[in-house]
Amino acid sequence: MTDQLVFEVKDRIATIRLNRPDRYNAFTHEMLKAWADALRECRDRDDIYVIVLTGTGKGFCSGGDVGNMKNRSEESAYQRRSFLTDFVHQIPLLLEEIDKPVIVAVNGVATGAGMDMALMGDLRVAARSAKFAETYVKVGLFAGDGGSWYLPRLVGKPKALELLWTARWVSAEEAERIGIVNRVVDDEDLMAATYELAQQIAAQPPIAIRLIKRAVRQGERIDIRTHLDMAGSHMAAMYSTKDHKEAVSAFVEKRTPTFKGE
Repeated sequence: MTDQLVFEVKDRIATIRLNRPDRYNAFTHEMLKAWADALRECRDRDDIYVIVLTGTGKGFCSGGDVGNMKNRSEESAYQRRSFLTDFVHQIPLLLEEIDKPVIVAVNGVATGAGMDMALMGDLRVAARSAKFAETYVKVGLFAGDGGSWYLPRLVGKPKALELLWTARWVSAEEAERIGIVNRVVDDEDLMAATYELAQQIAAQPPIAIRLIKRAVRQGERIDIRTHLDMAGSHMAAMYSTKDHKEAVSAFVEKRTPTFKGE
């Protein structure tokens, strides 16, 4: 285990908190390994319905540790690629396997790969003081962790290219306006607002929540006829779930349903 990342589960909500506040949560090999392990646990545990990702201190994540880049300049191209594939890329690839909702609470600056890690979530809640920047071009690089894939899907190609080419800062308010974040709240309300949203989602039938996420993701890659065929099969299967029957019974009986993911 490492103290560079905190992992907790409470009331069906898992929290992954990056924990290097002195370096604005810049990630290391050790942190990325713990991060990947936490995501695997979230994927495999039936008692986890929603995942929250955030950072400790004044920054969400400043990406890779720029201070170590000079030392890494002596590495071979193979070694540098291995760091990406064996550590950094494990995060988006594991997230691709997880149907459970992922909410990112952006508590401060999110730059470079740190911004991209925020983009990998399904929803983003930002503190008013949060700000974003795709800073790769400042150090002669580009988004090698998936940022150039995620960002255009959120804001469109022209805006994504502008942000990637200029590395300019985006305030929390602008991020909300252009679609990077879902909502902006006062700094002191960030985690309360995030957990309120997480609890609202966790109270829904989990099978339906996960199939909604899967259908939206797959819908981005397939034609409408294929999507409708898939949706029909999913719907037919969902009619047989205990959660569906519980939802109908609760509606008729005017009570709050209790869902078990069955």
